[in-house]
Amino acid sequence: MDEITLTGVRAVGHHGVYPDERRDGQEFVVDATMYLDTARAAATDDVADTIHYGEVAERIVQIVAGDPVDLLETLAARLADDLLARGPIRRVAITVHKPQAPITVPFADVSVTIRRDRTDQDAAAAAGGTR
Repeated sequence: MDEITLTGVRAVGHHGVYPDERRDGQEFVVDATMYLDTARAAATDDVADTIHYGEVAERIVQIVAGDPVDLLETLAARLADDLLARGPIRRVAITVHKPQAPITVPFADVSVTIRRDRTDQDAAAAAGGTR
């Protein structure tokens, strides 16, 4: 499979377990690698035969800025589920960075990376839930 990667998509969200994180919000940074077959797009030279990464970036910002969750794991899963529902994407790797996390020692970043396949999403839907 081929890869299309967006790195460093930034958005303010209100995610976290502490009340001040929910109230004040903070910047989150998302990296998304989408795995798909790009052979048709390469042959046709038509964006309709691939993923429009500008639209994907806008969708990532909408989700991060949307309904708050406690955990980065939950936010990453929301992003993965949304991207897997799009056209030719078969697999995703999503990393959500929280560089201003409330950690009491010096640190550069904290992040969660998840990987999901469309088959994972299809199986979860068949079982009555989403992954």
